[in-house]
Amino acid sequence: MDAPPVEVRAERASRPRRALVTGGASGLGAALCRALVARGDEVISADVNPPSAEFGPIDGVEYLTLDVRSDADWAAAHERVLAKWGSLDLLFNTAGVAGGGRLDVAGLDEWQWITEINLFGVVRGTRTFVGLMKAQGSGTIVNTASLAGLVHPAGMASYNATKAAVVAFSETAAHELAEYGIAVSVVCPSYFRTPLIDTMQGTDVAVGTVIGALVANSPVSADDIAAAVLAGLDNGDEVILPDEAARAAYGFKVADRDGYNAVMRKQAARLNAME
Repeated sequence: MDAPPVEVRAERASRPRRALVTGGASGLGAALCRALVARGDEVISADVNPPSAEFGPIDGVEYLTLDVRSDADWAAAHERVLAKWGSLDLLFNTAGVAGGGRLDVAGLDEWQWITEINLFGVVRGTRTFVGLMKAQGSGTIVNTASLAGLVHPAGMASYNATKAAVVAFSETAAHELAEYGIAVSVVCPSYFRTPLIDTMQGTDVAVGTVIGALVANSPVSADDIAAAVLAGLDNGDEVILPDEAARAAYGFKVADRDGYNAVMRKQAARLNAME
């Protein structure tokens, strides 16, 4: 595919970027909206919930109702982007939910719920806007996975599986879309302070207790992660490990697989002892 004319590329480089952020009403999504607006970008926040008093509304951000499981909502988001801008520079597939549970505890209904949001939300978002980005010959898609997409602790099979799938989907999309001038990055943070834990569902109470404590006690904020994400995009990173804990954990897995396995199995034993 031919690149856009020079004058078109120059116009895009000189104006504020146009971004749609799913899950933008709270947590990392809201932090990304704040960071983008601070850079002078134009932002639509798309979320199933309205912004709370704690997270917004943010001046300069337009809010749109979007359930990432709804094809109709995605179609409406596409129409709104076309009506408002006629193009889209940045798509942040940030919306997600927390979940988990040991293999013989979590039910299939829990698996279906988390997969529909964490994986198919990303797939639907990408499919909705990739045609527009192909036509304009540019764009960046940023999918939020998790360190759990690369490092897989016990008790979190459903969450790990969806986030690993988002990593694989993003890499595939990056290869497939490169020739159209479209970049794809995937974000893999470790635990950081976020209200995501408030939406956690599951019958495995022990897992919920452990995850809740890790999130609550993290020294890293959503704003810290958002700043690292934008820095990673500036650097052209396709896999963004935005915090030191994530980089250390993944580095340990790569460098010492036996040691990594031993640590993970000790963690599994501790979890099982909580019954």
